[in-house]
Amino acid sequence: MTIDHDRDCPGLLPEPATAELRLVCVLHALADPIRLRIVAELACAGGSELNCLAFELPVTKSTMTHHFRVLREAGVIRQHRRGTSKMNTLREDDLAARFPGLLDAVLAAARACPNAAPTNAATPAASAESAAPAAR
Repeated sequence: MTIDHDRDCPGLLPEPATAELRLVCVLHALADPIRLRIVAELACAGGSELNCLAFELPVTKSTMTHHFRVLREAGVIRQHRRGTSKMNTLREDDLAARFPGLLDAVLAAARACPNAAPTNAATPAASAESAAPAAR
């Protein structure tokens, strides 16, 4: 049963209940380097909420929205509205309850292969700066 937070908890966006988390959906969500980076940054935040704009991702806003939606619909993150912003938290406890050790293993593997996720240096702004001619 998907939880309808608009009815039960206004501001929270729909997400699967813990018992409905599916391994194939979680693994699919974590398989993309951008989404893996989002999850790693949320894990580093230690349970804090992060605004979607806090992530310096090398993608357009619409693509970023897509990645957050995939993570939320898979049950990896929880999103709620705060004013015009969407705040994100990692559903660590729910994932650990349903798939013990999975998130830790995926994050450890991501740390072991740092090239798996794009870095901030690859952001469009950084690319534009490096392509611009030097001011004289």
